[in-house]
Amino acid sequence: MRKFHFLILIQISFNVTAQTSVLTQHNDNHRSGWNSNEKKLTTGNVKTGSFGYLFNRVVDDQIYAQPLVMMNVSLPNVGKRNVVYVATVNNSVYAFEADSINVMQPYWQVSLNPAGGRPAANSDIGTWYQDYSGNMGIVGTPVIDSTTHTIYVVAKSFSSSNGFQQYLHALDVTTGAERPNSPQLIKPQIAGNGDGSVSGTITFDALKQNQRSGLLLLNGVVYITWASHGDTDFYHGWVVGYDKTTLAQKYVYNSTPQGYKGGIWMAGAGIAADSVGNLYVAVGNGAVGVTGNPSNIANRSESALKLTPSGSTFAVSSFFTPTNFLELEATDLDFGVTGILLIPGTNRAMAGAKDGRIYLMNRDNMGGYSGSGDQVIQTFNQNSSSAHNLTSLAYFHGNQSDYVYTWSDNVPLKALPYNRTSNQFDLLNVKSSSLQGPIGYNGAFLSVSSNGSIDSTAILWTSYAASGNANQETRPGILRALSASDITKELWNSSMKSIDDPGNYAKFNCPTIANGKVYLATFSKKLIVYGLQKGLITGISEENSLSPTLYPNPSRDIFKVSSPGHSPVGLKVIDLQGRIVYEAESVYPNEEVSVANFATGIYVVQIRTEHSVFVQKLVVQK
Repeated sequence: MRKFHFLILIQISFNVTAQTSVLTQHNDNHRSGWNSNEKKLTTGNVKTGSFGYLFNRVVDDQIYAQPLVMMNVSLPNVGKRNVVYVATVNNSVYAFEADSINVMQPYWQVSLNPAGGRPAANSDIGTWYQDYSGNMGIVGTPVIDSTTHTIYVVAKSFSSSNGFQQYLHALDVTTGAERPNSPQLIKPQIAGNGDGSVSGTITFDALKQNQRSGLLLLNGVVYITWASHGDTDFYHGWVVGYDKTTLAQKYVYNSTPQGYKGGIWMAGAGIAADSVGNLYVAVGNGAVGVTGNPSNIANRSESALKLTPSGSTFAVSSFFTPTNFLELEATDLDFGVTGILLIPGTNRAMAGAKDGRIYLMNRDNMGGYSGSGDQVIQTFNQNSSSAHNLTSLAYFHGNQSDYVYTWSDNVPLKALPYNRTSNQFDLLNVKSSSLQGPIGYNGAFLSVSSNGSIDSTAILWTSYAASGNANQETRPGILRALSASDITKELWNSSMKSIDDPGNYAKFNCPTIANGKVYLATFSKKLIVYGLQKGLITGISEENSLSPTLYPNPSRDIFKVSSPGHSPVGLKVIDLQGRIVYEAESVYPNEEVSVANFATGIYVVQIRTEHSVFVQKLVVQK
């Protein structure tokens, strides 16, 4: 066997043993973003040569919702499999094999568009509206009920017969079939004289209300929030709860019933909740108080809210509104951009505003409003007029320290040490990364994986636009892995090798880590899956009786793949400059692949089978 030192041969082995599921946005109802049960990925093996791209799953449109993973799903005629669920803005939901390379077709796929209908689109708002680049059907991250094997998702659509509508769907995770009482038309109303009211009633507007935040499942109720598309009047902030079985509406809350705006979007973060049933949301621009009293709870924009179910609505049992809310309102630097993180094991809550400030609050007494200064536990100021906190907050409890991570646009990644004795941040020892971060008007989105509190297993995963401003443009993305206990140490990133390129960045979308793999949504109509690559061998194997082979080789016009398993394989052909010149998800044995567009020379062919990846040399002679 001859050896060529410009590439490596990588064998990949897979294990479908269940480890942990990710059933809701950012892992849990605290919205910590921390998978503390990741036993495969460590700071030692997440590096070039042992970690990288494994495979992708092709979908029909952009992915705004975070992928969810459920282990040991009993699929009809298949058996127990690990499944990753993906929803697109085309109102499609997919159930894909989460582990095996070659099971590329979904176990099931459903369209939630009505008969003769389509997903809502940005052009329905107006040609000026570019925050979405096209369809905007399913946007908020669904939630899965592991006890009933049901996935709940909100789809926004248009039909000529019914106009714009939003529905709550409850789907069987094994088949995609609608559960009884599903779908449920979303059409809440509430008493009020605020913007858009008619005869003292405010009615939900299915076109203008943007369901961006992740759904919450708590105590048998599915909770959903809404903001707006581009501040298009008239809109309000809504929190609506539906019985998980009957899908009957149980709770309705409106953040500004006597005012205007007050959207709840939180950069895609899910509604947070504590163990006793309180909900926590952050509210953006809009009316604050009534009749000149900023503390009046009737209108609560620019605020963090603790909501307690009360009858068929919610009581604002505690809140915080920054002293400078008028300035935030006037300059569009609204509160409520990060979502709320409940620090596990404490009574502390965190949220941020577009002016760069992050607030630490006592969630039992969040601080209310004071004209003389913010009555919160602590404030961390990014000290940059360009830091807008369009990011997620993530948490890790390690052997040495607890950290909350934030990576706003235009400023470095920060690790804020949390002291459990003082129950405050040690702001004198904040750690920063020197890496080039996100610029423009969109920050990084963060997740953490570890095996418990073992620092050597703790990894901070970050996804953001590799260049340019992703606010109103589709931009290339980058995935990075850093040591969570020392963010100055980068372990790996997707730009180190061209094969690891994720494609276009999916904004406001956190990586999902489960069972040794990282599932990354993209705007390239693909789910990208990364993981461990085992068995490093220098050189390219030209012949191996157990591996697929290429013939004829050298090739003049076509080549074929001979697969010992007689199953289709995935192909990727790369030239010696590292450029991908051909890629296919499914090539059958003896199927012809044309080299008409290949220049004469040597190419590296990556062949992905059911359980392994092989690398062969292809010579093209014309």
